[in-house]
Amino acid sequence: MARYEELAGRTAIIAGGATLIGVAVARAFLAQGVRAVIADIDRTGGERAEADLGSEALFVETDVTSDTAIDACIASAIARFGRLDFLVNVTTSYLDDGLATKRETWLKALDIGLVGGAMFAQRAQEHLAAHGGAIVNFSSVSGHRAQKGRFVYPAIKAAVAQLTRSQALDFARRGVRVNAVTPAWTWSNAILAMSADDRAKADAVGGVFHMPGRIADAAEVADVVVFLCSDAARFMNGAEVAVDGGYLALGPEQRDDPIARLMTA
Repeated sequence: MARYEELAGRTAIIAGGATLIGVAVARAFLAQGVRAVIADIDRTGGERAEADLGSEALFVETDVTSDTAIDACIASAIARFGRLDFLVNVTTSYLDDGLATKRETWLKALDIGLVGGAMFAQRAQEHLAAHGGAIVNFSSVSGHRAQKGRFVYPAIKAAVAQLTRSQALDFARRGVRVNAVTPAWTWSNAILAMSADDRAKADAVGGVFHMPGRIADAAEVADVVVFLCSDAARFMNGAEVAVDGGYLALGPEQRDDPIARLMTA
């Protein structure tokens, strides 16, 4: 990873920080000298992450659907580290029954995956503006492509992309940049669970959708998050950065060559 000397001594909150991707983001920040606040509802995972990451990491149990909990997390970050510079919204919801999704499920998923991040940004804005900070949201390739049997998750991620653009415009006047990363298949809690913790299987199944022929490592996404918070990205605002191994560049034909098959059939 590149070194960004200007980041040293600053502080980031990672909402959803106890997940595989969240921990990778925290680790990438810590490597740059940035203190990492792990905000997550998962107490066991959060405490484990704090212990693994060391003294410059702090776990704060945080329910992003509660403004009181968000405020308490921000207050804890300031009390421990004295400042807040970056907010990374990893938190999402995989509640999705496609066409059969009930209203209460829609609302719960939106509260977790969209509104929670929006409220975190709202509550943290004064601290971020005081230090010319940055926000990085997590969209997804799912927000750009139709996916069979999935309604809620893609809708949330499309909304996150638009929220990023709107936030970027309003926060710019306060000196805060807002961008989003857009991963494709990444070794994450969800992929780990669906593959029964079989990375080789995940690469075999998901690799066809990515030009490198494998899925992403969480650290590869985390590196881009840190870049977006650095001065190297100082003129980037309202952008979605695809960290997708070419997923969005590939059409429905994927890696196949249908023209060749048509001519030889």
